[in-house]
Amino acid sequence: MQERLQELQTEAIQKVDQAAGLKELNDIRVAYLGKKGPITEVLRGMGKLSAEERPVIGALANEVREAISARIEAKQSELEEAAVQEKLAGESIDVTLPGRPVNVGSHHPLTKIIEEIEDLFIGMGYEIAEGPEVEQDYYNFEALNLPKGHPARDMQDSFYITEEILLRTHTSPVQARTMKKHQGKGPIKIICPGKVYRRDNDDATHSHQFMQIEGLVVGENIRMSDLKGTLDVFAKKMFGQDREIRLRPSFFPFTEPSVEMDISCKMCGGHGCSVCKQTGWIEILGAGMVHPNVLEMAGYDSKKYTGFAFGMGPERIAMLKYGVDDIRHFYTNDVRFLKQFAIEE
Repeated sequence: MQERLQELQTEAIQKVDQAAGLKELNDIRVAYLGKKGPITEVLRGMGKLSAEERPVIGALANEVREAISARIEAKQSELEEAAVQEKLAGESIDVTLPGRPVNVGSHHPLTKIIEEIEDLFIGMGYEIAEGPEVEQDYYNFEALNLPKGHPARDMQDSFYITEEILLRTHTSPVQARTMKKHQGKGPIKIICPGKVYRRDNDDATHSHQFMQIEGLVVGENIRMSDLKGTLDVFAKKMFGQDREIRLRPSFFPFTEPSVEMDISCKMCGGHGCSVCKQTGWIEILGAGMVHPNVLEMAGYDSKKYTGFAFGMGPERIAMLKYGVDDIRHFYTNDVRFLKQFAIEE
């Protein structure tokens, strides 16, 4: 048996040294060290040995097993290292080759305008509020002093899904929801950015989908002068410290009194040109004092609380600030157009 075990050791080690791959090496492991291997068969015949020979053969069998296992592990490490080196050689990189240019994106111009406006109003103590784009008729119209059949509804040709559900036509429903959430208690100071939808023909100045940012302040002793001061700060921040504003009387069902705000034309300095249609002023947004009916429907005591609201279109502001003449440029994803607004890091 001693001779047989030594023969098996020599035979196995020779095959291990000649193995060309990991699969072949594993087959050798199974063949010699497995349960059905020749070493196991030798050990099964130990019952025929004397008591003195059994421990000698058992110790030799363990030595043979360990010798074969050690040689297999060494060969495995050698084959694995060779495989790694072969793979590295096949994937080698020529570091002397010039690198490929990486195209870096930038913020969309509308995103830049919206973030700039948000930063301004957050710095003035406002919070950002959001609401659903698929809205209830109640919050989109009725809670804003626009009952069913009101003629002002025709000004906002709407996308209705059912008789009571529609795509919101402005972000004012967020204001109505926020006031209702406060249940007539405490002050409110929010801006509401988001997408809105109207059944409009797309042209250079109109789109069926566009952005709006509305603001709302509710509290005690809120006056029209507070609104004017807020809008003046906004205009100077967005368009330059030399910009002037003026407020013209207007009408909105949810504000009373209502105003349109104009800014002095930066192209002509207010003297009159083709951009401002020779008036020296450019209309920029609508605003006004929150209508008492809107406050009452939201649960506020209109004798104790007053407020102001304003609404602006980021597209219009971007068009004026960057000199863009067609609103459709913002939505056609033309890289040539968008590259003009790349941020320099």
